[in-house]
Amino acid sequence: MAKIVAVHSFRGGTGKSNTTANLATAIAALGHRVAVIDTDIQSPGIHVLFGLDQDTLKHTLNSYLWGDCAIADAAYDVSPEAVKQANGGLFLIPSNAGAEAITRILHEGYDVRLLRNGFRDLVQALNLDYIFIDTHPGLNEETLLCVAIVNILVVILRPDKQDFQGTAVMVDLARKLRVPKIVMVVNRILNNTDLEALRQQIEANYGESVAGLFPNCDEMMQLASSDLFYLRHPDHPLSQEITSVAQAVMA
Repeated sequence: MAKIVAVHSFRGGTGKSNTTANLATAIAALGHRVAVIDTDIQSPGIHVLFGLDQDTLKHTLNSYLWGDCAIADAAYDVSPEAVKQANGGLFLIPSNAGAEAITRILHEGYDVRLLRNGFRDLVQALNLDYIFIDTHPGLNEETLLCVAIVNILVVILRPDKQDFQGTAVMVDLARKLRVPKIVMVVNRILNNTDLEALRQQIEANYGESVAGLFPNCDEMMQLASSDLFYLRHPDHPLSQEITSVAQAVMA
């Protein structure tokens, strides 16, 4: 049975979309069939990491939510060579980044129940092992309803007081929604940080284990969302941490 994984952060700017893309790629490169769905409909962007040009997309998640197509019609095969060689598959269901589409979604909203049905249909159509949901940061009705139906919630935060406070609210809500598994990831950690002390602090604060401690690195900044870090720098400490999170998700 396919696992549904939501990747979420309480605040924007945590590296959520980059983490989602690289984590999904790492799992697909192990021979699994993985789909990524961009449900950050108000501010979509993960398609850039996979090299998709918004102007060339015939269908998007918006098309499905508006009843214009089946969800599988909005899925694009973005499998890199490393994934193909492992007999895996990587697919992306992007959201429409056009101003008109974003305005329509903000004005009309959408029925989140369609996503639940869409996940089921997508698993069957693409024979998926995992679905990754790139959520909208913060707390809104759509995000909470998405979180309520996932098997695993990956929570991303920075070592920042505002992040700590907001994440506490998110973790508490996830428990109330009975999310079966919560995985913590700390991103953009400065080089002089005592990693073990930070790990202990996070685990004590939230009562959940930390699967990844991501260093702040120049190489990620230099990519500027133009490629997948995990494939470009496979031996980098950050890629090793991504692998650790992937293992926690698959466990």
